[in-house]
Amino acid sequence: MSDESNAGEKLLYFIIGGFVGAVIGMLFAPKSGEETRAFLASRAKEGTDYLANQKQAMEERASAVIEQGKELLNRQRESIAAAIEAGKQAFKEERSKTEG
Repeated sequence: MSDESNAGEKLLYFIIGGFVGAVIGMLFAPKSGEETRAFLASRAKEGTDYLANQKQAMEERASAVIEQGKELLNRQRESIAAAIEAGKQAFKEERSKTEG
């Protein structure tokens, strides 16, 4: 029971501290509310623009990496096909030597 009472007391002190901090912050704010809202709005827009630019950059990088992967896969596929064809040709030559 003592722990519950102690937790409730801590919560009350936390809420009171938050309220006191908000009041002190408003009293000592260097700008008016309108200026502060305008500042916050501009910072939010800057943040949104930054995130949009980062998203676009990431999409471009991802597209480039995907394209490189496709090119590498095609080169590997061609190399494997050439190796298989060379193996078939070598097999045919050896078989014709042993048969003939």
